[in-house]
Amino acid sequence: MADGRDELIEAQKAVIGILFEVVKLMQKNSDLDGRYIGALADGGPREDLGAIEAERRANSEAIAGLLARLED
Repeated sequence: MADGRDELIEAQKAVIGILFEVVKLMQKNSDLDGRYIGALADGGPREDLGAIEAERRANSEAIAGLLARLED
């Protein structure tokens, strides 16, 4: 019985860790949204916009991968 509880606790820790990472990446994307809008408003270089988009895309892919792990 203790083994089952230990496994459950470990699974809960894993889920919490994954969700923490998801929230952290989503916050980064939110911050990037602000930078993107600021760059558009300031008429910033298009290279900056491309870099921001690439980072957001990478974060989104990482989020999708983390959420897929929760399905397992």
